[in-house]
Amino acid sequence: MLANHQGATRLGGADLFHLDLIKKHDKAGPRYTSYPTAPMFHAGVGVAQYAQALKRVAHEEAPLSLYIHIPFCNTVCYYCGCNKIVTKQYDRAQPYLDLLYKEIGAVADLLGNSRPVTQLHFGGGTPTFLNDEQIKMLMGKLRERFQFVDDDKAEYSIEMDPRECTPETVKTLREVGFNRMSMGVQDFNPVVQKAVNRVQSQEVTLQVLNDARREGFKSINIDLMYGLPHQTVNTFDATLDQIIAFSPDRIALFNYAHLPAMFMPQRRIDESAMPSPQEKLNILEHSINKLIDAGYVFIGMDHFAKPDDELTIAQQEGKLYRNFQGYSTQADCDLVGLGLTSIGYVGGSFFQNHKDMDDYQAAIEKDGLAVFRGYTLSEEDHLRRAVIMRLMCDFKLDFGIFEQAFAIDFKQHFADALADLEAMQDDGLLTLTDASLVVLPAGRLMIRNVAMIFDEHLRHQEQKKQFSKVL
Repeated sequence: MLANHQGATRLGGADLFHLDLIKKHDKAGPRYTSYPTAPMFHAGVGVAQYAQALKRVAHEEAPLSLYIHIPFCNTVCYYCGCNKIVTKQYDRAQPYLDLLYKEIGAVADLLGNSRPVTQLHFGGGTPTFLNDEQIKMLMGKLRERFQFVDDDKAEYSIEMDPRECTPETVKTLREVGFNRMSMGVQDFNPVVQKAVNRVQSQEVTLQVLNDARREGFKSINIDLMYGLPHQTVNTFDATLDQIIAFSPDRIALFNYAHLPAMFMPQRRIDESAMPSPQEKLNILEHSINKLIDAGYVFIGMDHFAKPDDELTIAQQEGKLYRNFQGYSTQADCDLVGLGLTSIGYVGGSFFQNHKDMDDYQAAIEKDGLAVFRGYTLSEEDHLRRAVIMRLMCDFKLDFGIFEQAFAIDFKQHFADALADLEAMQDDGLLTLTDASLVVLPAGRLMIRNVAMIFDEHLRHQEQKKQFSKVL
């Protein structure tokens, strides 16, 4: 193994990728941005429960995370499975923002402003669908009602489309407080881009990346995707060369999950042009090797970061977390979701807003809040959520930590799960002792499989049909 400059071991691609084991264990499963996962949410948790939760946690000292959903895109990318509204009518943004301001006010009235905000994320859709003045106004409304900490102690991020982001917009984003940026690329090959309806040049992408660096953004992420039509190892290698030359701080290498029954835009993708399962795995193997050889550290699942990136450091220190934004350096804090279809986690419960704009509007105009379903965790859920969190972030479990925190005998409590994991131990994916579970390098790409063993709700077979394959 190689060692980075901080003394932590850096895995090589050969440590991670074992084709025979991947084929054996690859199956559908959750990404565990939450536990329990969204299919468990129900209408028994609504606006009344949300209001009570906000009041209950108003004076706690722990920091807050805010998620703002901007649902609009001006074109549809055929691979996309996000909740979005595709329109070229930019004037649709302002009525939505007016509703969002009402929701911000209603939430802040209940929650107050004593708790510091250390994490903010604008997702979508395409948040840069908003013009510069709208972005300034929205951030102004948020700062009026919430207490944002200083830039050097916070993670304020935005997803953006380089195709509609001018140097002036990058400057505006930095001025209003964003210090992290995530850009979608997926693939630079023009044939692939045309097949998925996302034509985006290297020049446009590099321009925005350079603008962000000039304005002082602390971290820049680029999203890639494998499994798209017309991709091969050779064509994707050219994209990787260019991305590595761009040298972003983080890279997300997503598996394209083809679920046309769930996501209508995917029906426009020519399935006959998609890479075979074997070629798809070849692309993944080649990409892992190339990114690690270029100096990136494998964080988990499909995320890579530079050795000195905050994600890498947080993982080394056992301080990495996961939430609906993916891996995070911020503590496991209450997350307030704002906007259409957003999901929050407050006071031990998940809350999701309406997904339909008419329903969202009616709810905001009536109550100021738009929650239509959610889930309140039991003590058992909290235990399993903690176990899955540490597995996804640390690739290991110290049984004693959970025994002390939850007053259980770990081996007795999880006897069924540990028995199920023996087959993975036999395959060299992990090791089990009387005191710990350690996921070995060969098992890290399949960490979702390991986490699924501890998912009590997933034992209901009908839930498994709602997830994509792990790889």
